[in-house]
Amino acid sequence: MKIITVHHYDAFSVIPNMGNPAGVVIEGDQYSEIEMQAIAMQVGFNETAFALKSDKADLRIRYFTPGHEVNLCGHATMATIYALKTKGLLVDKPKITIETKAGILPIEIKEQQAGEIYITLQHATPQFKEFNGSKAKLAQSIGLSEQAIHPDLPIVYGSTGIWTLLIPIKNLSYFKKMTPQSEDFPTILEEMPKASLHPFCLEAFDINADMHARHFSSPYSGTIEDIATGTASGVMGAYFAEYIQRQAQLPKTLIVEQGQELGKDGRVLVHVNSDEGKLNISITGTAVHVKELKVQL
Repeated sequence: MKIITVHHYDAFSVIPNMGNPAGVVIEGDQYSEIEMQAIAMQVGFNETAFALKSDKADLRIRYFTPGHEVNLCGHATMATIYALKTKGLLVDKPKITIETKAGILPIEIKEQQAGEIYITLQHATPQFKEFNGSKAKLAQSIGLSEQAIHPDLPIVYGSTGIWTLLIPIKNLSYFKKMTPQSEDFPTILEEMPKASLHPFCLEAFDINADMHARHFSSPYSGTIEDIATGTASGVMGAYFAEYIQRQAQLPKTLIVEQGQELGKDGRVLVHVNSDEGKLNISITGTAVHVKELKVQL
């Protein structure tokens, strides 16, 4: 029997139990892929991350939901980098690279005077694909009617490392009414049955925030809802530049809030830039240690 220490961090918050929980396993090289999946299943968070050695970057990170491995996870990246930095296990330089299944991605680490650590993660190049399914069935799958969907903005699949379906909602009043029917997602998402759903709007509870969102997991993930989603927030920034303010002056930083319907309060800074005509997306956040968990294999 193995006893594994999993560190519980909350990302996109400085207050324990107010951000998005992620499990972090510091010595990930000790475990096989099967063991990693079993650990993630026992932990039960939307993602558990494993830090490993890399011959291509400063470190490698693998991410597991309770149901399967994913290419990239923003909040688990924040948690992992924060954990390694605060434990003195990272090379002492402000910029590093991480190897992920979404590619080699740069990370920038900044320490504030108050001791807070902020991490900026470069995302993969944004991609969008058209959604051709039923708007009515899609709305029903999150407990709404079709009239809740914004009539002037497109529903599209978007990725800056992992695919999600971006659903523009008319206003904030609809979000507390949402009740995801996750088992229906794969049949509605004909083009990408394993994608998650990410409804969002251009209103927010916080007057300083630019966008509000919820994130409903694919049923294959073994979870229902994400509290504050780094990768989906990143692709929201790309969507903003692509479909909402096409002529917006770049660079631009957006504040995305998420988790309020679940009694949480996540904040993601999304940086949108243009690099030789292509959108360049990165996100900034922090994390906080909550507790240690012990998992048996």
